[in-house]
Amino acid sequence: MALHLFRDVRRTAFAGATCLAVCAVAALAQTTTHRRVERVPVFRVDPAWPKPLPNHWIVGAVVGVAVDGRDHVWITHRPSTLQPNETRSIWRAAPPVLEFDRDGTLVSSWGGPGPGFEWPQLEHGIYVDRDHVWLGAGGDKDSHLLKFTRQGKFLLQIGHQGQGRGSNDTENLGAAASMVVDEVANELYVADGYVNHRVIVFDATTGAYKRHWGAYGKRPNDIYFTQSGEKLPPPFSGVVQHENKPSQYDPAGPPPPQFRIVHAVQISHDGLVYVCDRTNDRLQVFRKDGTFVQEAFIAKETFGSGSVWDIGFSVDPQQQFAFVVDGTNQQVYVLDRKSLNVLSTFGGAGHWAGQFYGAHNLAVNSKGDLFITETYEGKRVQKFVQVGTRNPD
Repeated sequence: MALHLFRDVRRTAFAGATCLAVCAVAALAQTTTHRRVERVPVFRVDPAWPKPLPNHWIVGAVVGVAVDGRDHVWITHRPSTLQPNETRSIWRAAPPVLEFDRDGTLVSSWGGPGPGFEWPQLEHGIYVDRDHVWLGAGGDKDSHLLKFTRQGKFLLQIGHQGQGRGSNDTENLGAAASMVVDEVANELYVADGYVNHRVIVFDATTGAYKRHWGAYGKRPNDIYFTQSGEKLPPPFSGVVQHENKPSQYDPAGPPPPQFRIVHAVQISHDGLVYVCDRTNDRLQVFRKDGTFVQEAFIAKETFGSGSVWDIGFSVDPQQQFAFVVDGTNQQVYVLDRKSLNVLSTFGGAGHWAGQFYGAHNLAVNSKGDLFITETYEGKRVQKFVQVGTRNPD
């Protein structure tokens, strides 16, 4: 009997210890999921950055920004969007690719049509890896992207202009908006885009197709748009888009089963892929194989050009915060990256320093400063310096 009693006591003790362990794990998980963020970063515009361009150059709609390993800032803009009253007298369009040093001084410039490749109808997106510059192409016939050296020597074209065959074409793109390179895996992720509705991955050296996926990690289905009477806003062509309801997007309805405009893609340190589904007002998060993880809507009542344009991360090792630019509501959202909850906002509509008109792209340097471009008639890039923290909104 004593032996049975010992076994019962031991079994009870083990059960109690197991319960404590499980409860502790559950409590930790709940704390992690619902943790309270005590302080959020605060930014202040640097109105003296960048410095004036040489040669009486000016820029059109700025539609891409990237920061390289030296904290040099690269932008691409659309010379074709400059109006006649901007280029009269001595003023001329700058080359479409511009590199600035940390102080904002222009150190290199290049770009435009050349032998062996098809320059975009409409420039859109730039990414700089260790040795290369990648450029997107956002025109309605642009079915390709380009790879150059940092000096502007052409290296590779993926896809061919005018040959896109939809969101399951593995050879061509569809008005790709941006890209990012996973340097460990040597893979190029493309936000594809305005005409197509997917993320597609290529070998970063050869351009060989690897995989692609649509919303929720499923195979994209372009028939969805024609069957629902969808009318997507076309790529910006020099006239400011009328910001009314352009499609069947219904903020009160079920989450859309397809991406609309896949405008940006970024990869966090922990291997998650963040996708900006711009005119669906949402972020979706995936693993690198396309497995869906989570989504969040931001300013869900936004129609027109949508609210989720680009995303970047804070520079702490955990990348606690994500920053999302909204070129319709003209502000930046500071998110808790894990939960995707909006913690604070900054910015506002206007043309003064620190305000936005068409906030379009975002990049982060090694100090945590933000660089935000403006399209439409904004036509600039601004630097926002992190100056401290404050309580969330």
